[in-house]
Amino acid sequence: MKKTILTALCATAALGAFAQGTVTFSNLSGLSPAQPIFQADGVTKLNNTFEAQLLVSATAAGPYTAVGSPVAITGSSGYVIGGTVTLPSITPGNTAFLEIAAWTTSAGSSYSAAWASSLPGQAGVSASFSVGTGGAGSPASPPASLSGFKSFNLQVIPTPEPTTLALGAMGLGALLLRRRK
Repeated sequence: MKKTILTALCATAALGAFAQGTVTFSNLSGLSPAQPIFQADGVTKLNNTFEAQLLVSATAAGPYTAVGSPVAITGSSGYVIGGTVTLPSITPGNTAFLEIAAWTTSAGSSYSAAWASSLPGQAGVSASFSVGTGGAGSPASPPASLSGFKSFNLQVIPTPEPTTLALGAMGLGALLLRRRK
């Protein structure tokens, strides 16, 4: 009898260890009012030449990791409608900390590539927000909406001025000369 109970407890713990929270990756459904994403001017909504991806962390301080696949912005609306996304390492019903990264596909195939391209106003990330994930219970609760998400603008990526680059090069040269002596 004890062996049967122990086996059942171990099986339950193993299933719980693999369970993952879920959210609906959309800044349109489940939000009132809907929260579009804007270009750097703060007025023009993103169009279908932009993509967005969900970033997740177990803590507000991060680090944030990309989950799911990038999703194209719908039309010229600034909205993402990406369906259900499973959040690895977040237990169903627990709090997940999320961000949404957005970028133009002409600047790169991912947020980090678009940010590295240094094209002004071509990438941005939302403020972090928390969500109690879906997937808990039996039957599993529905995926959570992104209820804490707020609209954001893409950022103007700062590019260093030529004088800043020249000063950096002179400093590096001075360090190399000093090291040789």
